[in-house]
Amino acid sequence: MKKIVITGMGAVTPIGIGVDTYWENITAGVSGIDTIKSFDASELAVQIAGEVKNFNPSDYMPKDLIRKTDPFMQYAYIAAEEALKQSNLEIEPERTGIVMGTAMNGIATIAFTQDALSGAAHKKVGPRFIPKILGNIAAANIAIDHNIQGPSLTVSTACSSGGDAINTACMCMQTGKADVMLAVGAESVLCPLVIYSLANAKALSRRNDSPATASRPFDVTRDGFVIGEGGGALVLETEEHALARGAKIYGEVLGCGNTDDAYHVTAPHPEGRGAIACMKQAIAQANIDASQIGYVNAHGTATNKGDTVETASIKSVFGDKLPYVSSTKGATGHMMGAGGITEVITCVKAIETGVIPPTINLNEVDPECSGIDFVANTAKKAEIDYAMSNAFGFGGQNSSIIVGRYKG
Repeated sequence: MKKIVITGMGAVTPIGIGVDTYWENITAGVSGIDTIKSFDASELAVQIAGEVKNFNPSDYMPKDLIRKTDPFMQYAYIAAEEALKQSNLEIEPERTGIVMGTAMNGIATIAFTQDALSGAAHKKVGPRFIPKILGNIAAANIAIDHNIQGPSLTVSTACSSGGDAINTACMCMQTGKADVMLAVGAESVLCPLVIYSLANAKALSRRNDSPATASRPFDVTRDGFVIGEGGGALVLETEEHALARGAKIYGEVLGCGNTDDAYHVTAPHPEGRGAIACMKQAIAQANIDASQIGYVNAHGTATNKGDTVETASIKSVFGDKLPYVSSTKGATGHMMGAGGITEVITCVKAIETGVIPPTINLNEVDPECSGIDFVANTAKKAEIDYAMSNAFGFGGQNSSIIVGRYKG
């Protein structure tokens, strides 16, 4: 198999725009959860989220493009710009491709447009509405600006979309369809429609009076996840291509897993059948022993079933040689399609810096999640060579990505 390496990274998150700012804040234990500011949520049962803060898209992209795009597309575009700039890539149009991962596309734009339409005397929907809500247009905007003419795919596998975008991009290179692939994930779903549904499903935390401590992965007092938003991007290349152009290599994608629980549309399999198989599949492709993995960035959303099943699954896979495990969703909230990318970036940075980011707001580990070092509240120093990122989603979707230190 061809070696796939990482030569560029980009991030737009609730705790900072840009990989350096994101990493500084994630390791410092900063929370990005606050009261919703993008619309009036005061009448909703859930009034908190991880929004991208101090965001002025005109600082990053042309004004004409801003008018044509949903926020999730803007986050994708900005993350991709950072990753491409870091990579110093001179794009070969027909040998460069892009895979976009998003769970719910432009659902907030759909909801707010329908609200305006229902209450308007002159029922008018703008001509840009359709391209603003389509998932693939996020990739198209990036491809148009950078003349990317190779494979262009959009995956929507719920909250594993970002991880599956990486997997799909790697498959495109392994089969010779491209030498370089941009893997992007982005999400912005904040609107009453989504919040009502998830709140009624009892999936969301209702700690409106304490936003910064609302997301509590693996804690005995957790009461659901917090919606986050943002974008992430990776420039992936075959090793041969990266070395030929003298690129700086930040890490290697060693293994990718993708499975389905085949059990339930929202609940995980109670014995973690799909999650276990997914992690094992990624480890087998990486051709390493599970004991060599020093860190797992857990899916860890702070839902009751999700956290306990993932804990049991990790124990099943790693046995008595358990790695450090943390969930960065305590800080960012659940960024859905974007998280599958930004959390892989977290793994790359953990290997690069020797710092394991913490699970914030973890004050008392749920007894059903005991036995694992979740790096509670404070980052730890640890030299590691391999790390895994898990992303699990509705429909029983499972994604596991293993990255390693590039050793040439």
